[in-house]
Amino acid sequence: MRSIERYLLAWIMGALSLGALVLVLVTYLVTLEEMNEIYNADLKNVAEALGAYNHSGRSAEEFAAQPPLARDDIPDRTEIVTITWTGDGRPVFSSDPRVAIPFMSVEALTQTRVGSEDWIVYTDVSPNGVAQAAQRSAARHEIASESASQTILPVIGLVLVVAGLMVFALRRGLRPLDAAARALAARSAQTLVPIDGADVPREMAPLVSSINDLMARLAVAFVAQRRFLADAAHELRTPTTALRLQLQLLKQAPDASARADALAELEAGVARTQRLIEQLLQVARSEPDGEALRADRVDLAELVHSVVGTLSVKADRHGIDLGASIATDAVVCGDAEQLIVLLNNLVENALRYTPEGGVVDVVAGLHEGQPALRVIDTGPGIPTDERDRVFTRFYRSGNARTLAADEGGSGLGLAIVRAIAERHGAVVNLLTPAPGQGLEVRVVFPRP
Repeated sequence: MRSIERYLLAWIMGALSLGALVLVLVTYLVTLEEMNEIYNADLKNVAEALGAYNHSGRSAEEFAAQPPLARDDIPDRTEIVTITWTGDGRPVFSSDPRVAIPFMSVEALTQTRVGSEDWIVYTDVSPNGVAQAAQRSAARHEIASESASQTILPVIGLVLVVAGLMVFALRRGLRPLDAAARALAARSAQTLVPIDGADVPREMAPLVSSINDLMARLAVAFVAQRRFLADAAHELRTPTTALRLQLQLLKQAPDASARADALAELEAGVARTQRLIEQLLQVARSEPDGEALRADRVDLAELVHSVVGTLSVKADRHGIDLGASIATDAVVCGDAEQLIVLLNNLVENALRYTPEGGVVDVVAGLHEGQPALRVIDTGPGIPTDERDRVFTRFYRSGNARTLAADEGGSGLGLAIVRAIAERHGAVVNLLTPAPGQGLEVRVVFPRP
């Protein structure tokens, strides 16, 4: 895991080190340039002063006859060598005969190589003759290097001080974030209280806000999950108790006819329990964090024909006219299996609450240009003041408890329908059909 503190320090130290190198280099170049200007002026002054000196009393022969310098006389690297010549190029005087500066008849500042060293020479031409002043180039570089090297230690010290201050500032600045992290680590899985963001740095405020939003959503999800588990346990207790009683009746049946009736009741109880369990699984799968939603091309006409064909036998058994109507072609983008579950629940609810001789129509088409499914029945409908509550899990209206007691409704059908619809971006509305009797459930999907 990458450390923000180390990452920032690495970049800051790198920038400071690069700046220090640039500073030393600039110091060297500036110092060298200044030394060149100063020493060039000195060479010129020395050469001109030497040229103005009256040395006519000394001849070239006397210069040639002068004794050489002692071997142990080591010249200073910063020395300035002066030489005078006659007009025709014969040497008259040299401050250091070991340095063979060549004769030049043109007055100028030049650079020449003597032996293994580079020399800077200023030549002055006057009526008295030619005078030259020369200095090693290396001497100037040495002076510039010494000047630059003297800045290295202060710069290194400055870098270390700045780095220390940065470490102190970073640790002090990140201290509130560390405190928040320790507070989060000390919490249990059930503690979803928001983090106090009063002392959090401004840069970390969006992250803390996002964490608080996440914990708020988790708190809502945990409450809903606990409520769902409690409701599911309550709902499963009733059919389980009924199955136990039916099993006892089967054991205690005095004759074959009574055993057949008890067995039929037991089979019906098992079927109701199985449907309740299946609906509980459907609820779990339709949750936003449930199974991944596929994006298939689903033809609502084919969906209606498939569901109506499957449930037509059940409709015939209850004496209900179940029909399909395709108003126009309608296609949606969604999970075909979940959409089948949605329509199955709508049609089964309609068949459960529609009395014998009633009609249930399933319509696929467009509503204001958007794909829509409509399930219309001639049952008792749902009172207007209960239409919002029926989408709550395990809630059943008074009419539903009375009319469908034998069907063992669980109050999960419309909750499943709304959950699947929301995952597909669809809207579910409960309406009263035109005749003023029954119920119309309309599911409007977004345009594909």
